[in-house]
Amino acid sequence: MDTRFLGIAELDEVPSVAVVVDVMRAYTVAAWAFARGAEKIVLAESLEEALALKASHPDWAALKDGPPAPGFDMVNSPGLLRSVDLGGRTVVQKTTAGTVGALAVKDASLVLCAGFVVAEATARLLRTRAGDSVTFVVTGEDGQADEDLACAQYIARRATEAETDATEYVRRAAASRAAGELAEGVRQGVHPDDVELCLEVDRFPFAMVATLEDSLMVLRPYAAPSPADDTWI
Repeated sequence: MDTRFLGIAELDEVPSVAVVVDVMRAYTVAAWAFARGAEKIVLAESLEEALALKASHPDWAALKDGPPAPGFDMVNSPGLLRSVDLGGRTVVQKTTAGTVGALAVKDASLVLCAGFVVAEATARLLRTRAGDSVTFVVTGEDGQADEDLACAQYIARRATEAETDATEYVRRAAASRAAGELAEGVRQGVHPDDVELCLEVDRFPFAMVATLEDSLMVLRPYAAPSPADDTWI
């Protein structure tokens, strides 16, 4: 499997397969939203679009980075989200980096969104696409976020070597700037357990696939294919 690791600004062409990585915290939060019952997640281009979608669909729940704000139901924190009942609901998510990265590759043939919590399921799906070139989009810090790069490299390695040990990759993520800022309370809209939750490996058994649906980029969970299943996509 041919792999590239690029920041959002470095994307110079539409990739065939893209894995958009945001460990702290967009795609950890997305996975928790699905675990709490969400049916789908709409990835919004702006806060204004998120609020407009919520206004058009009052039963949807809107989520953003930072502190609580009028019109938004939740903030981008796995620790705060894990006690919320989202059974059957649609979530609109807008974050600083994660959602931006997914929208930047919306025309790829396959877009996966990932963090450590869905690493194995993501890697298993990539194994079914072994002949493709895979672009890992490192969303944080203009492509320099070590937690995202570590996770991307781990998933890439695990896609070809299923027994890859996560320890060193998780250690790098735990020592990252983002982890430090979350732990120290530099960022707003944070729960004390957020870093720990973001560093859980394989907490959930599904991958997350984003596709265009009626001009919206929609993220949904998909059960990981079995190792013998190469016709899943």
